[in-house]
Amino acid sequence: MQELDFSFIGQRIKEIRTGKKLTQESLANITGVNVSHISNIETNKVKVSLTLLVQICNALDITIDYLLENEYHDPVTVVEKELVHVIRSMQREKQETLLRIAKVL
Repeated sequence: MQELDFSFIGQRIKEIRTGKKLTQESLANITGVNVSHISNIETNKVKVSLTLLVQICNALDITIDYLLENEYHDPVTVVEKELVHVIRSMQREKQETLLRIAKVL
């Protein structure tokens, strides 16, 4: 089995974290690690443990398969699952609005 691309994982964590307007400090506080550890994960200086990876995904409100999409052979399925995850968390009115937008696209 091929080793996971920890560089990509770190970049992806940073991308999602900044997209959600979270600082490394806030993510560190939520997950119970220090800021330098989050920084080291994002810059691929250390490999993230599975336990911490789950905590990070929970803190960022994403699924692990969304974070690791490049590790799967069928990333379309991963995106579809993440869309379902996001849609389920929306209010019914917003779901209907999103459906109308998607049909236009």
